[in-house]
Amino acid sequence: MLSFVLRRVLGMVPTLLIISALCFLVIKLQPGSFTDQYLEDPRFTRETAAAISRQLGLDLPPVVQYFHWLGGVVTRFDFGYSFLQNRPVVTVIGELLGWTVFIALITLLVSWLIAVPLGIYTAFNRHSFGAQLVGLLGYLGLAIPDFLAALLIVAVVLRLGGTNVGGLFSPAYIDAPWSWARVADLLNHLWIPVFAVGLEGVAGLMRQMRASMLDVLNQDYIRTARAKGVLPSRVVWRHAVRNAVNPLITLAGLSLPTLISGTIIISIVLNLPTIGPLLYDSIVNKDQYMALTLLLMSAALLLVGNLLADVALAWADPRVRYS
Repeated sequence: MLSFVLRRVLGMVPTLLIISALCFLVIKLQPGSFTDQYLEDPRFTRETAAAISRQLGLDLPPVVQYFHWLGGVVTRFDFGYSFLQNRPVVTVIGELLGWTVFIALITLLVSWLIAVPLGIYTAFNRHSFGAQLVGLLGYLGLAIPDFLAALLIVAVVLRLGGTNVGGLFSPAYIDAPWSWARVADLLNHLWIPVFAVGLEGVAGLMRQMRASMLDVLNQDYIRTARAKGVLPSRVVWRHAVRNAVNPLITLAGLSLPTLISGTIIISIVLNLPTIGPLLYDSIVNKDQYMALTLLLMSAALLLVGNLLADVALAWADPRVRYS
């Protein structure tokens, strides 16, 4: 297993280099540049815009810009300067990374805690009214976009007289030190994005768990265990669920890139301090080093997620071996 992990980690290096080059190429293929906004402002002359372009290094050939950025990453872990934020890229991302990971992990945990039991229930009771109702709710969850679900929840909360909508804190607690009152205020705001983002995830995971359970329940070893008189609970949790959860482990690894790109619209709608809107703004405003770094982070999370999913799959299923 150790040699497998080392091979995969070493293989990530050239992959990320190729991805970074392709992302930079796509960014540079956009018409215009960051300094075009100054040309639309009557307070700036063309000479001033050209001077700003030289100061930012945008007058250099694209190949020189890319290798200058890459050299800073390799030698100093410097991912460049954000033109839009007027600060280093690492500083800007670091301020939002904590909340992004926190919201994503809470959403993923809640989704799993709800989806897995519902998937097991619908697999064992697939012809019951409850299973049909849960399946209908699952279809609705897949059909409703997360931002629309967030807007509906906000409308209902406001209609009922609530005010804890938008952001993660009330104005009085935004810069306040941590206390139990601030934690309570966070929880009062947090449930809306968690519910809205997790709705689609619960629906997808539940259907995947149901399909996997139905497939496993028809296997010979399940029928043999039942014929030997093994307790039904042991058959379900020790044999059926343990094998049916394998596809969900793979899906969990693939969900890591959603830390950056999966909640862009809903973060804008609910004013959440996550990386998603930062990626959107950097692409729209041609903040090339910020956009390049975030796209590279998304690709790195996908590679790391696949690796973690493979390792977790080998741990959960003794039949999986990597040589």
